[in-house]
Amino acid sequence: MPDFRFDAVGFDLDGTLLDTFRDLGTAVNHALALGGFDPVPVDSSKDLIGGGAKIMLARAIEAQGGLPDDEFRTLYKAMLGYYSEHNAVHSAPYPHAREVVAELGARGVRLAVVTNKFESFARSILASLDFLAPFDCVIGGDTLGKDAQGRYRSKPDGAPVVEARRLCGGGSFAFVGDSSYDVKAARNAGVPVIAAGYGYCDAEPGALGADAVIDSLDGLILALEAL
Repeated sequence: MPDFRFDAVGFDLDGTLLDTFRDLGTAVNHALALGGFDPVPVDSSKDLIGGGAKIMLARAIEAQGGLPDDEFRTLYKAMLGYYSEHNAVHSAPYPHAREVVAELGARGVRLAVVTNKFESFARSILASLDFLAPFDCVIGGDTLGKDAQGRYRSKPDGAPVVEARRLCGGGSFAFVGDSSYDVKAARNAGVPVIAAGYGYCDAEPGALGADAVIDSLDGLILALEAL
């Protein structure tokens, strides 16, 4: 087996490792119904995923006229409460996800998840799908706390990727994600990034600015070797 360039690889979760839009969309619609808003087509939730659940709900509400901050916070908390109990109903790993993760692990590559989803949700979903054990760390949108402005230190901030690299022992690190948030986070962390073109991309995959684009996870290892 040829030498592998990377000591560790990090993955975004929604739209990269897991297909989660149905459960996320159902949670958004639960909150929208409580607020008297029209539901959004669940399939359209793919277009809202990227910056995390809060941005996802905010975009859906803003499209229908918006809400005062205090009322939005109430619906957001309701959405989180619903999602905490219904986050792995329809969600599943993408094709080849388990095999690729196992192959990387067999090569001695350490593995991380870096998501804007709250860490507890990410761990819960992965555990429910029996897919938590391969990962050395899970960095969520709330893992690193908030900055001086009270904002969570989440992607596109590079800090979560830097922390994942540290927890994986340092060394060479590559990141895989499906959105501009992922590409910007990797760039801010100074690591190469591969775009998951099959995911919930918020731009054309080739326009995200990644070092390479894959159409399926079965092409990931070859893409990493070619970087």
